[in-house]
Amino acid sequence: MAETSSPSAFEHRSRLLDGMARAVAAKGYADTTIADVVREASVSRRTFYEHFSTKAECLIALYEAASHNALQVLKDALDPTHEWQTQIERALAAYLGGMADNPVLMRTLFVEILGIGPEGLAARRRVNREIAGFMLGVVNAGGRQAPLSPGMAMAVVGGINELVLEYIEQDRLHRLQELVGPASQLVRAVTRAP
Repeated sequence: MAETSSPSAFEHRSRLLDGMARAVAAKGYADTTIADVVREASVSRRTFYEHFSTKAECLIALYEAASHNALQVLKDALDPTHEWQTQIERALAAYLGGMADNPVLMRTLFVEILGIGPEGLAARRRVNREIAGFMLGVVNAGGRQAPLSPGMAMAVVGGINELVLEYIEQDRLHRLQELVGPASQLVRAVTRAP
């Protein structure tokens, strides 16, 4: 019995996350209701409550799922046969390219997550720590004499997030690849790499 209900539960959850993304993109988080989410997802309100207690919980789940997908893009872009500087540049190009492919979702996640208060900030912090940890692993695996510190890795992640937010505010998400250079330069500067 569990095998037949699992795919359906997974499908419903995925549809709810997609419905949340579309509803928030259309109306903003503050004006989005659970009714909007279930309408966009083509599921019942009961189905929503089987998966989430609140709309904030649903947005956080969307944020974390999309962020984990983006982190996987970063990881998949690595090629250990190259120096870490090249790996970081390729990973940034893949990461920013993935964001540019879904500008509505990126606006929703980068801006709207902040609108739900402490829960959203905590989710953002968790994701930023994961990305900083990924960066630490790549940079410090290169055998550098002075390893990158966790604080500096988090500063780089925050700096790149601010660059992305600026492009969101300027409605230039389609040009996110322009940030590969400055973001790579930031990493090199922090790590004192040539």
